[in-house]
Amino acid sequence: MPKGRPRQFDTDKALDAALLLFWRHGYEGTSLAALTRAMRINVTSLYGAFGDKRSLFKKALLRYLQRPASYLSKALDDPDGKRAMEKLFAGAINMVTNPKHPDGCMLVQGALAAGPAAAWVRQDLAKHRLGAEALIRKRIERAVAEKDLPRSVDATKLARYYATVLWGMSVQAGAGASREDLEGIAGQALKSWPGR
Repeated sequence: MPKGRPRQFDTDKALDAALLLFWRHGYEGTSLAALTRAMRINVTSLYGAFGDKRSLFKKALLRYLQRPASYLSKALDDPDGKRAMEKLFAGAINMVTNPKHPDGCMLVQGALAAGPAAAWVRQDLAKHRLGAEALIRKRIERAVAEKDLPRSVDATKLARYYATVLWGMSVQAGAGASREDLEGIAGQALKSWPGR
């Protein structure tokens, strides 16, 4: 069977370009024409390398979670529970204020405007947000188990609160909030970390 021609483009760079476009404009706000322009490839190459637009979005989302949003799992690895939450908020602020990235978080911004045909986008991003909340809850449960937090702490409620603040900070960043504004929000949230 004859081999096809080798790709004439860097798939990593093309995927990075798609990620930034989806992050900035969401799934429905990103056209195939815009994708091919940004990725510097034609439609045939896009489909050949990445599948359809939906498959490309899923690949871009995975790249987002593994790269810009990887701060979350790294922060939660800290052995001190409160410091883990401080690192979580600091990582989020660094990501949403990075001038190389679109404002806000892709898990939030990418789902703000999606019509019925793209309901799967809202569901997929909601699933990832719930996954992040579950990681925060597990870290809080660990803090309780390690007596870093009182046994009376409701890990589910505290995790939901911190996740809600994180997603709200993304919306604020998308609306132009400064780093100082976001640090103030995070500082206020961290005051709710229960004492021992």
